[in-house]
Amino acid sequence: MTKNFYEGLKERRSYYGISKENVISDEKLQELIEDVVKHTPSAFNSQTARVVLLLGKNHTKLWDITTEIMRQKLSPEQFPTTEGKLKTFEAGYGTVLFFEDTSIVKSLQEQFPSYKDNFPIWSLESSGMNQYNVWLALELEGYGASLQHYNELIEEDVKKEWNIPDSWQLRSQMPFGKAVSEPGEKDFSPIEERVKVYK
Repeated sequence: MTKNFYEGLKERRSYYGISKENVISDEKLQELIEDVVKHTPSAFNSQTARVVLLLGKNHTKLWDITTEIMRQKLSPEQFPTTEGKLKTFEAGYGTVLFFEDTSIVKSLQEQFPSYKDNFPIWSLESSGMNQYNVWLALELEGYGASLQHYNELIEEDVKKEWNIPDSWQLRSQMPFGKAVSEPGEKDFSPIEERVKVYK
């Protein structure tokens, strides 16, 4: 780990200029992802998070699939801008796909009907924690990443290509790679409007 937690917290940003240069070994990358998924909390210890790590030609394939789908969805005038953005994602080293296993959510809804409406919400909260924890872990190791949401547009093709179970719902995609450009400036709302302390 090249940075401490607080450095990573402050420096974790959306990086769109990324390269295919690896920063850590694939084995360490896999261990990092597995540790995050294993230790990120979930309501009722439901462990609904499912993650797929795409590297090499599989990473490239994801963005090829996304590009072709977007080519069909957008007008010829709109597509070039989107294509340029998708090329920046494909230029990275890999992509993390985040899913939630809806079969577990449905099972918990049946077991605990009093909380039925809450389980989908708690599943999303757990997914958000996993996404953030992976993002921060990548930042701490020296990768730049961003979070993308082409979910409904690409989910069917993604499931077919990588034999993903039907019950896994795609929540987001995180392309990452060695940062080759700095992120833009970030504005912050006044912190005193966001955090209240009473002693």
